[in-house]
Amino acid sequence: MKYDIIGDIHGCYEELVELFEKLDYHMQDSIYIHPNGRIPVFIGDITDRGPDSISCIELITTMAAKGKAKYIPGNHCDKLYRFFLGNKIQIKHGLETTVEEYRSLSPSQQEEVKNGFMSLYEQAPLYLELEEVEAVVAHAGIKESLIGRTDKRVKSFVLYGDTTGEFYHDGRPVRRDWAQNYRGERWIVYGHTPVRKPRKVHKTINIDTGCVFGNALTAFRLPEEEIVSVPSRQPFIEEKFSYFDD
Repeated sequence: MKYDIIGDIHGCYEELVELFEKLDYHMQDSIYIHPNGRIPVFIGDITDRGPDSISCIELITTMAAKGKAKYIPGNHCDKLYRFFLGNKIQIKHGLETTVEEYRSLSPSQQEEVKNGFMSLYEQAPLYLELEEVEAVVAHAGIKESLIGRTDKRVKSFVLYGDTTGEFYHDGRPVRRDWAQNYRGERWIVYGHTPVRKPRKVHKTINIDTGCVFGNALTAFRLPEEEIVSVPSRQPFIEEKFSYFDD
């Protein structure tokens, strides 16, 4: 099996379509299919902040339901799921854009989107071990010692990263650069923290190239270890990029 692991989309549906086309996928029965049977893997945070989160939900839930894509949740996915559960949460940090789109739908459309996304989330693993290509896919990454576990500590790490409990002046949590200490033989493919270009450290790669902040949407192809990107159509916001960005 060959995979195309796709970084944080954040509602940038047009860029996702462009990336699929650049990767040689074709629209067939309302989903994107690769003629050679490649499988896209969505690394989480498919919604929020961008212009068309609902289309991203509809496409990805359909592809996953048909067995034509794999998906793991990100922290924004987790928050949207809790919103759909009816939990009391703060509708900010990007969620407000998705909620606004959702509330503009008809009741029947709302029900379809809500049920589709909740099913996608509930059936998703915290992270994926892709044995055929010797890789682990986790939204914010994962330490080698945590692979194989699914407890609360692991959930916090894969959704939010290796946080210290402290915050930068702009409100972002301070995270340890866990990738510097990774010595495993499998690829760890992750996103969550926007970088201007895919960041390789040992055998880890961050492919969140900040599409929603005006940079690019990126895929990492395995087993080829090939990087494919398309430019963002959103305004560039320099301060949103990682302090780990080289």
